[in-house]
Amino acid sequence: MSTVLVVEDSPTQRELISGVLKGSGLSVIVACDGVEALEQVQGHLPDIVVLDIVMPRMNGYEVCRRLKANAKTQSLAVVMCSAKKEEFDRYWGMRQGADAYICKPFHPQELLVTVKQLLRR
Repeated sequence: MSTVLVVEDSPTQRELISGVLKGSGLSVIVACDGVEALEQVQGHLPDIVVLDIVMPRMNGYEVCRRLKANAKTQSLAVVMCSAKKEEFDRYWGMRQGADAYICKPFHPQELLVTVKQLLRR
């Protein structure tokens, strides 16, 4: 079973994303901010990370850069999932190393398809 780390500071969004992923048979671990996300990755190397951008302590761009700069985690797939909808936001997220970018609000099927595609890589 594949494991997804959901990094989201909003409890409602965290539960929504986790529920969609669990409902499709994936194992889910969660983090409330970027610092906790990096700690979770060290303790339980997930198969993929679903990452918000605007969070306290460390934003998603920085988390993604750190994951992609570390030899142990550089191949870890990262899906940025953010309310930041401008084309520049998507461009910047991909420049930081994200493998996909989903804008909130999203359709649950869009999230599932994206995660499953990246897990098959």
